[in-house]
Amino acid sequence: MLKLNKASGKKGIKLFATLLAAVMMITGCSGGSGGSSEGNWVSIEDRYTVDPEKPAWQLDKKEEATDLTWYVNADWWNTDFGKDIVTKKIKEDLNINIKFITGDDTKLNTFFAGGDMPDLLTVFDSNSPVVQKAATWAMPLNDLAEKYDPYFNKVAAADTLNWFQLADGKTYGYPNYSNTQEDYDSGNIPAKTAFIIRKDVYEALGSPVIGTPEEFQSVMKRIKQEFPALIPFGFNSIGEGTGSLGDTLQDFIGVPLETESGEFYDRNLDEDYLTWLKTLNTVYRDGNISDDSFADDGTAFEEKVKSGKYATMLLDGTPQQGGNLQIYMSANPGKEYIAIDGPQSTKDNAPTLNQSGITGWMINYISKDCKDPAKAIQIFTYLLSEEGQTLMNYGIEGETFQTKADGSVELLPAVKDMQLNNADQFKKDYRMGEFMFFGHDRHKALSADAFPEAIKQMQEWGKGKLKPHFILENISPDQGTPEARALSAINTKWNTTLVSMVRSKDAASYDNALASYKSFLGENRWEEIVKVRSEKMKLNKDKLGIQ
Repeated sequence: MLKLNKASGKKGIKLFATLLAAVMMITGCSGGSGGSSEGNWVSIEDRYTVDPEKPAWQLDKKEEATDLTWYVNADWWNTDFGKDIVTKKIKEDLNINIKFITGDDTKLNTFFAGGDMPDLLTVFDSNSPVVQKAATWAMPLNDLAEKYDPYFNKVAAADTLNWFQLADGKTYGYPNYSNTQEDYDSGNIPAKTAFIIRKDVYEALGSPVIGTPEEFQSVMKRIKQEFPALIPFGFNSIGEGTGSLGDTLQDFIGVPLETESGEFYDRNLDEDYLTWLKTLNTVYRDGNISDDSFADDGTAFEEKVKSGKYATMLLDGTPQQGGNLQIYMSANPGKEYIAIDGPQSTKDNAPTLNQSGITGWMINYISKDCKDPAKAIQIFTYLLSEEGQTLMNYGIEGETFQTKADGSVELLPAVKDMQLNNADQFKKDYRMGEFMFFGHDRHKALSADAFPEAIKQMQEWGKGKLKPHFILENISPDQGTPEARALSAINTKWNTTLVSMVRSKDAASYDNALASYKSFLGENRWEEIVKVRSEKMKLNKDKLGIQ
């Protein structure tokens, strides 16, 4: 993680390495040395005959276990397999051994540069060359389903497959948490963003309203005075991005998604948003935002969540922090974090909280070098099926959960007790709700036990505040174009500018940082980028039938 309070020289080295990796990745994905050219279309003649009405993993008679390597482009991913109840069951049902490898973009590039591709691969950036050029290194899911497992088409979402379709008419990647308009309309998708405050702090302060910039600044001062051991305001780890102070804050205060004429709107320079950034700068200068908050990595941030170090937080990803919030809640009854309205738009805009959208989050692929693509597509089908979704969310019926008369499910008492009172052991033994390569919130709606108690009030608060951001998905300029290179530089400039603005020592420094960013836009093809984005927004609307 980039430490923003470190010497600029280190930042330069890190940024150079990232850019170099991106350039090399483009080369690798263009058909250089990574992957075979046609795919490893193994024969299943002596294993099974496909049946459109039955998943292939139930037909496959292959006796020896299949060893597969699965690369996940995230250092934080839990690489264990076969030890907890969820992955142990997957291992048994599919007769597979999975070796997980994790890393960052630089490590991802080594696979393409070295030609030694993993069997399966999971990435997160839908605009990356890896995704855009998937036809050069991955096997098409349409063809895999037809040859090895047509039941896949019964469990995969047609809208999601269409959304990820490349120019050749085929789909290569499938994401988790791909939410369609129908999913949003169902009400089964919970909000994942909240402004939260420790209940004991909130009550001791007399349950104050924190909606206006003036109220926010005043309450942060009171927290510092009355709870000097706490950090008044915190936010998600910044890393190389903006934590929850970028688009998360913009969504929270309802910054528009587009101009009145339906074109790209520069939300970073929205007047309402900038008012709140200036407020955060004032709060920082009051001493109520810690410098450590800009340097902490994800682990350091999570430790502070676990220990209740922050009095308030703008938190994005409440499910991901659910275990940490539960640990704090269980150890500190009556002091748990609760969601309140928090900062509000100065223009009376309603919140437009985002979810994972139709693009989803983790995008999964089967490489052309996969040793057994038949087994690989079986994994996709299994994890997307009702059986797989139930296993990933609730475990095994009779061992971890039971089905009630109304069709909903509930965890067994001992399992529920561990979820509430020993979250670390729960994660280690059960891993329910975490092995989510193909997860979806619609299955979590089956049970009140799907989420930790610690975040249920936050999800309740978020009802009615979600708004699809479909029109803004995948609208960045195509990789390799001058506009894409300019946008990468602009994004980096904005991330550092935002931090500089919030940490400015005085009003003049704040204004200078913002002015420098505006000048940078003019020097880096901003008008061309806006044009590309507006055109892609129109394509998204056409694709989804949005007026």
